[in-house]
Amino acid sequence: MQQPNRHLLPADSDCRAFLDDYVERLHRVIRVDDDVVAQIAATREIWLRTSASGGRVIFIGNGGSAGIASHLAIDLSKNASLPADCFSDASMMSCLANDYGFEEWIAHALRLNARAGDCLVAISSSGRSKNILNAVAKARAMKLDVITLSGMSPDNPLRELGDVNYWVDSRSYNIVETAHQFWMMAVIDLIIGRAEYPAS
Repeated sequence: MQQPNRHLLPADSDCRAFLDDYVERLHRVIRVDDDVVAQIAATREIWLRTSASGGRVIFIGNGGSAGIASHLAIDLSKNASLPADCFSDASMMSCLANDYGFEEWIAHALRLNARAGDCLVAISSSGRSKNILNAVAKARAMKLDVITLSGMSPDNPLRELGDVNYWVDSRSYNIVETAHQFWMMAVIDLIIGRAEYPAS
């Protein structure tokens, strides 16, 4: 039986009002409509095709999006058994950024590690990060499938560059990032075929 929280005080009305609004904003952006269903189904098919052809799914992002990218790569490979990777090694990042500049390091990581038939998942809340945009251009030149996740402005440049383009209608970084992770986790669990499974 779950133990009660013995030392919690009742929340004040400002806290409750903030959280009610916050959760409503999140629900609004992750609500599943026909477009989201189509995007998730298309993402699943691209990932399955990538794996079947011997390729892998490569996730990229900066900051919080890099953390999401790493999490997704682990879950896709461990739980869904599809080869996946994330360029998050600090030595590789500092080496390539030092040699080619921060705006170009991910593009060069793709040049060195990706191949035609792979899929790139590019995550940027603003959709304007230069290193992400340059990486997508490199992926296109290398004949990779591309999936993008962005938010903020509806006319951000990343939103137009993928085979599948997710966009979150919010200017809150945390809500945008939460929606990105939620949608990609939904794709992974759709591939697995169930929402609950052991962590082993």
